[in-house]
Amino acid sequence: MSEEERLVEQLFAGEKLTDKQKKIILAAIESFSEKGYSATSTSEIAKKAGVAEGTIFRHYKTKKELLMSIIGPFMTKLIAPYIVKDFHKVLDQKYDHVEDFLRATMENRRNVVKRLLPVIKILLQEIPFHPELREQFLNHIAKDTFDRVTELIKGYQEKGQIIDIPPASVARLAVTSLLGFLFSRYILFPELEWDDEAETERTIQFILHGLGKTE
Repeated sequence: MSEEERLVEQLFAGEKLTDKQKKIILAAIESFSEKGYSATSTSEIAKKAGVAEGTIFRHYKTKKELLMSIIGPFMTKLIAPYIVKDFHKVLDQKYDHVEDFLRATMENRRNVVKRLLPVIKILLQEIPFHPELREQFLNHIAKDTFDRVTELIKGYQEKGQIIDIPPASVARLAVTSLLGFLFSRYILFPELEWDDEAETERTIQFILHGLGKTE
């Protein structure tokens, strides 16, 4: 079973999908991930799935309904119970130094991105264009996680490891840098030769040199 097939099994666990539906969803995930939602036609999806285009519309009224049938379960079945809960393993640990926390965060998020890359690519590509996706994302992941990271940052500021600026600003700057590396590594430039360990350390040092106190 391929990673994409495992992903579909996770997304639609407990639901009875026909073989044709599974092929349509797999083809849609691959096409939306590679070309984006707008640039992908239902005829392309049908061809890749090996079904007639009319078969897609027997299961999904529109292309957008097909998109939402993929992203909706991803939000509720994977982001909330898996992605967020998995990150809480990092948030619940106590790290004496902020760089150790950043390193653990990077490793945790990298593993998630590698495992769920096709659907994460779709989500990142489409959030700016679909308000309902943005709202779901904010409700399921952004607010709770961001608030917890902000509280941890306050602790590192109290230890004198991070400069005294609003913790929410620190969180935004750090998250932007960490996610920027992952976005470049796995979505923008995956074909480049990457030294993941070295790039992780460079990203962390970049954050600390911008935020760490100087004597």
